[in-house]
Amino acid sequence: MKQTIYKNIKTNQMKKTIFIVALILMGLSSNLSAQDNFQSSERFGGALNLGLGIGGYSYGYIGHTLPVLSVNYEFGVLRNFTLAPFLTFYSYTDGNYNAIVTPIGVKGTYYFDQLLHAGPRWDFYTAGSLGLNLVSTTWNAGYLGSRNYYTTADPLYLDFHLGTEYHFSNHIGAFLDLSTGVSTIGIAIH
Repeated sequence: MKQTIYKNIKTNQMKKTIFIVALILMGLSSNLSAQDNFQSSERFGGALNLGLGIGGYSYGYIGHTLPVLSVNYEFGVLRNFTLAPFLTFYSYTDGNYNAIVTPIGVKGTYYFDQLLHAGPRWDFYTAGSLGLNLVSTTWNAGYLGSRNYYTTADPLYLDFHLGTEYHFSNHIGAFLDLSTGVSTIGIAIH
């Protein structure tokens, strides 16, 4: 008897799950067909990019990646090229100190959409970032060791990127930016 009730509950849960998934898929398909009127201007720039990711450029002695917050604003310079001032933030704490690292600089991006014949919803790019690592280290009161060891992060910030963006509309997109230092996923506001 208990086994039959359990089987009925499982069957009902499965039916509900299939029904919900079907509704979501129908909603997405109607939403995508309604967005077929998307117009791409294929002008790059004028985008605020907000990203979360992992990395830890020039702080490799920590032994693992760290959560990262990144923001930049792209200005169109040439037809397929933008420059974006950026600000990135991550921090690290261990038993002896707290470090806050803030890379700032400029990211130059070249878009390959024309070369790759990308559709109007997709952007593909490569980029390079150049800037400075601003490091602030605070030591715990009881620490008696060397206070210079953990302040040796390279002040030069240099990063190479490969990324893509999908445009949900003319005003919002989602991006994935893979890089040699800090990789992010986020939202682009145009």
